[in-house]
Amino acid sequence: MIQMQESPSKFEGDFSSLWRLDVMPPIHGLSWWWYWVLILVPDPENPKRSRQLMTLWSTKETKAVRVSGHWWKPGSRMHKDEHGGFVIPGMVCAWWYDGETMHEPLTMRECRMAVVGDEHPLWPDEGDGLGAGAVVPIDSEDLSMGMSPGNESMWVSLSSDREARSRGAPSNFEAHLTPWWGPPSELTYRNNEIALGMGYDILRLQGMKSRLVVDGEEFEGTAYFQKVTVQAPSVPWFWGMLHFDDGSYLDWFMPHITPLSTAKDDKPWRKRDTTRIPLKEAGIFHDRARGETHEFDHCKVELTKSADGLLDGEGNILPDFRIRMWNDTTRVDLRISAYSRARWTFDQPTRGGMVSHLTYNEYPFEVTSISIHDEMGERTESDYEWMHGNAEHSWGFLH
Repeated sequence: MIQMQESPSKFEGDFSSLWRLDVMPPIHGLSWWWYWVLILVPDPENPKRSRQLMTLWSTKETKAVRVSGHWWKPGSRMHKDEHGGFVIPGMVCAWWYDGETMHEPLTMRECRMAVVGDEHPLWPDEGDGLGAGAVVPIDSEDLSMGMSPGNESMWVSLSSDREARSRGAPSNFEAHLTPWWGPPSELTYRNNEIALGMGYDILRLQGMKSRLVVDGEEFEGTAYFQKVTVQAPSVPWFWGMLHFDDGSYLDWFMPHITPLSTAKDDKPWRKRDTTRIPLKEAGIFHDRARGETHEFDHCKVELTKSADGLLDGEGNILPDFRIRMWNDTTRVDLRISAYSRARWTFDQPTRGGMVSHLTYNEYPFEVTSISIHDEMGERTESDYEWMHGNAEHSWGFLH
């Protein structure tokens, strides 16, 4: 049974490495660091759907990589000063789905960034090294993200690019993120070194409450945060997360080998997309109603074309997903339908003039049906007022 606070005053967990980018030694061409925040607010026009804002602060150990058509050449490497602060070359990227239009990219800005904890001299007050800190892009506009003193809240500040504004996107976004309850608002940490320094290091806050202000208009919703270090070639994956109205949280993860590993562009629905060999199957369900957390090591993901014929902004048919997870006591069968698509493409030169590629898709979705079966019976979509989430599917092989 989960021991939980109904209204915690701060985020719990070990945040000591939140603003460190040297937990694993860098590997040229492979190392990739990013902070990622997804904010979901209910769509008043369609309660089954949510408006979503994704923001990414990222850097990579590379000479050059093309990001959605933009060549990023860092020109320098990450620098760590004597106080443990970092200056990194990088990019801030974001998209915003407003309920009708996917504004992508909302922001795609190349800049240097400072990454500091609250014990650094640049921090405005005295700190204790327990979590407060920030990523501060050096830009004429505020593009920062950080944790407040006492780990009581996080913030996100974002301005859209001029080109996005010319297409009708909002100009300014300000978000205030606070703890929701128990396990989803406790920092989780995973570190796995596979071999030869390759592996990953991940910090996550899976469920938060959010207050998002978009050009002066305020919305309330939920949010998800992660800080990721990846030191390995990027293989295709399925990942997704789901917030429930009662605070429950569900996610799934299935990296895999597929003929789509050889894909060199962002075109979906290729004929050779016939086989997926899982490299790992994983999932988790924080069940607030039962007061339990279930971890799954069986996860199957199926992908089909939209039953309703929904299209993305480029005229490509969107996917429907079926996700099944189970352990000895609990089974989850989830069917979801994507209603929009954001995509990022990465092309990185490798040896011999070759270029490796990755297409990374993010899909806001609505739940078509869900069955949660445990020792106490079955629950379905009718047991929840709303469920909002985002699903990822990538292809290619970036190395």
